[in-house]
Order: sequence, then structure tokens, then C-alpha cells
Amino acid sequence: MPCAAVLTYEIDPLAAADQHIRAAQHELGRRLAGFVGCPFDGAYSPDRIYVDRPYFIPDGTLPVAIAERLGITGEEDLFGGVVPAPFVATKSITHSLVDPAAAAPAAWSHALGARLRGATLNGYSVFTGADARRAGERLLVRGAARTKPALASAGRDQTVVTDRAELDRVLDAMGEDAIAHGLVIEENLIDVETYSVGQIRVAGHVASYFGVQRMTADNFGEPVYGGSDLLVAPGDFGTLLALDLTDEVRFVVAQAQVYDAAAFDAFAGLFASRRNYDVVGGRDSRGSRRVGVLEQSWRMGGASAAELAALDAFRSDPTQRAVRASSFEAYGGVDPPAGAQIYFHGIDDRIGPISRYATVTPYAR
Repeated sequence: MPCAAVLTYEIDPLAAADQHIRAAQHELGRRLAGFVGCPFDGAYSPDRIYVDRPYFIPDGTLPVAIAERLGITGEEDLFGGVVPAPFVATKSITHSLVDPAAAAPAAWSHALGARLRGATLNGYSVFTGADARRAGERLLVRGAARTKPALASAGRDQTVVTDRAELDRVLDAMGEDAIAHGLVIEENLIDVETYSVGQIRVAGHVASYFGVQRMTADNFGEPVYGGSDLLVAPGDFGTLLALDLTDEVRFVVAQAQVYDAAAFDAFAGLFASRRNYDVVGGRDSRGSRRVGVLEQSWRMGGASAAELAALDAFRSDPTQRAVRASSFEAYGGVDPPAGAQIYFHGIDDRIGPISRYATVTPYAR
């Protein structure tokens, strides 16, 4: 189908996005333009008339109402995803309710939580303070629990609680209005490593990957996401699993596949060209090894620079079985290495000096 232009799209144009995020979104657009075969033309404007259908790069997962208004009808129209209801884009879908009669958004899927139970950590999704207290009490019997607002991202606003008093303080500080947007309460792990499993589909090109996330210190000394190191194979998950992988990696990929299939079965109208799943491994309060999917991301993300670098490498050399691609978010004025694909290198007004870039190298067993 003819493409008018590659365009970025801000779901909430009044929200003040960080400079480095907006710059990375635009650089992603320039690079995606080479795949979809039409020019990058900046941000979408409702005042313009596009003769042909644009290809969109939204800054978040799109609700179906916005997608329909933009003319987005399938995964070939965007880099990201479309959900039938806003809550489907949040981490709240990862767990069941505390009981079937508990409060939940309209179109909630009771079957999904049951299907995901073996692929996720022990936990609940709640939408009232009373349900949150019931969920917390059940989990605290086995050890520490972690509270995670459904709308938070990048590990922000999470709190570990070890008893009922701590749980009450967290819930009182949030308030009923915030909890009504969704709160996840799940078992807390220590000595953790966070993995990424995903797949992108762009203009007939498909790549699947397994990766490990890195943490770093920002300009204020706080721990934040620092990038991902991915092993990427051209094609679907079967191509990735055909590589020489450890049993642990295979298990992590399998958990993500369970989540992917279950979510898309649960919600009619859900589609995505970029699918990413965060999977955590660590020890629970009793010292047992636990591995489970934390959440999904059906939008451009921190690893997207690496994903696209890998896809470009396969386009340049289709004989490659796999590549290693990495994304970096480095603070403090770090210069990207020679040959890196730079998405931002400068001073962000809010967070200070930051460099965002990607590298790609050949695959070695």
C-alpha cells in the first residue's frame, strides 16, 4: 500500500517529553523511513492532509479510538501497537484479580491471568485499596512484596514492603484515585537480572531477540535503565531458538512466548509490530529461584535502537544467522564509540548530559 510519510505521533502533545526521548523518536523515524519506502516528515499534524496513508511511530501504545482516527488498521501501519482499551497496555494485565468479583476495568479478561500463572511471578492486579490490602496480606505470608503502579514505567515508583504496616503506608500515600488506575502487587525477588524478549516486524522484515538489560547511574546518581544487549535472529522465535542457547535463555524465551500468545488471544483487536517482554530472574524470600514475565511493551522502547540496528544489518547481509546489537543510555557526557548509530548526544534540559546510541557486531557462539 502506498505510504505518504513516516511520522512521529504524541498521544498527549501537552505532556513535556524529555528532549532525548523526542530526539530518539525522530531518529528512529529517519531510520525506519528506509525500510517502509517513504520519507520521514517529522511529527504528525491534524491540520495537514496526507494523500496516502502515513506510517506512524507513536510515543506509546495507541488506544483503538486514536488508531482509527489516524487510519491505522494493522501492524503494517505503525511501529508499536494498538490496544482495545487503555488498561491493556499496562502491566495490570499480567496478573489475576484477588478474586473474580473484585473491581476491574470493563473488558477485563479473567482467563488471561489464569493462563499466565505459570509464566509470571506470584501476584495480583488491584483497582481499589481494599483489594490491594487483601492481595498484599496473601503475598506477605510468603515474604516481601513489591507494589508497582500500572501506569509507571522504567521501574519508577515501585516499593518493597515487608509487613502490613508498610503496605498500609504505601497505599495511603497513593490514595484511591491512583489505585483505581491499577496497581500490581507481586512477590519481591533479590539478586535479580532483567531480560528482554521481543520481536519486530517492519515492511516484511522480521527479527526476534533475547537480551539482558543494563542499569546505570544517571546524572543525579540514581539507578536507571542503561540499555540492553540483544542477541537477534532474522525471522520468528523459532529462528532464535535454533541458535546455540543455554537452557535458561530457552526457558526465558518460552515464558515470553506464553505471555505473547495468551495476551493476543485474550483481547480482540490487539495488534503490534513491536512486541517486547521484560522477564525477571532472581531469588524469592525463601531462597528459591524464580523466573517470570513482568510486563509487556507494545511501543517504541529503550531497546528499539538496537532492534533496528540488527534489522538493518540483516538487510545489508541476509546470510547472517544472528547479530549482537546493543542500545546505550549513557549519562555524564560520554562520547559514543566510533561507528555507533547515534540517537541523541547532548544536554537534555531536564536530566543533563546524555548519549543514546546503538552498536551492532557479528554473532559468535
